[in-house]
Amino acid sequence: MLNRNVETFLGCEASFNEASIILFGAPFDSTTSYRPGTRFASRAMRQESYGLETYSPYQGCDLSDYAVFDSGDLELPFGDPTEPLRMIRERTEMILAASKLPFLIGGEHLVTLGAVEAVFAKYPDLHIIHFDAHADLREEYLGNPLSHACVIRRCWDLLGDGRISQFGIRSGDRNEFDWNPGNQHVHTQLFDFEGLRQTLAAIGDKPVYFTVDLDVLDPSIFPGTGTPEAGGVSFTDLLHAVRLVIGQSNVVGCDVTELAPTLDPSGVSTAVACKVVREMLIALGRKSE
Repeated sequence: MLNRNVETFLGCEASFNEASIILFGAPFDSTTSYRPGTRFASRAMRQESYGLETYSPYQGCDLSDYAVFDSGDLELPFGDPTEPLRMIRERTEMILAASKLPFLIGGEHLVTLGAVEAVFAKYPDLHIIHFDAHADLREEYLGNPLSHACVIRRCWDLLGDGRISQFGIRSGDRNEFDWNPGNQHVHTQLFDFEGLRQTLAAIGDKPVYFTVDLDVLDPSIFPGTGTPEAGGVSFTDLLHAVRLVIGQSNVVGCDVTELAPTLDPSGVSTAVACKVVREMLIALGRKSE
């Protein structure tokens, strides 16, 4: 059993035993390809979350009505990502073994791989829903197959064809798109969330890992990220899509990644990230009732 973190995310005050959702941070950004800083995200989000209310007018529910436990951040070594991924995998395994839902806050997007490895081991028929500006389907980046630019390709190595669906994609190397002609390996929806409802209907009640790279948002809304890409989705569209995924699928694990708080001194990006997490937690809490 884990002890509650001294400083928790807003409304996440439950004990480990009573909680159905377990929050934990993975402050790691050693493979960041452009601007670093995502290692500070989970700490900044805890601090700034108290600028929000626990009540969501979007859903008409209050986060304090649901049992969420915040176990704090893993103490991850920098450099080679192998050990951090192992530690993330082990923490996720611990949470799953207690029949609870792991909710990971990154960190760069590579941290998703450690969690997916653990969830896939428990749910071999796993599907992934992926929101992002970037396809993350490179075989390697600068010779490294364990890069945040390769995370979905590494997830595909585990799951295989037809079980990963990504939305909002508007950037990628030519080789990534050449590798995936006609969505042969991964379903890629460019620019928006068109077809999301149909994708969820096709998945049905199969287990889903839901990963949200916050740079899916337009940088005019969310500038505090390592690789901003113009032309992203709106905040309102993201919230609608998030609630749709959680409400219409069997989410067994999830994460939010790629906030780099120091790149947006205004604090707006951190506030946006906190609100996304709040809405996801409430939606997950409602689903578990």
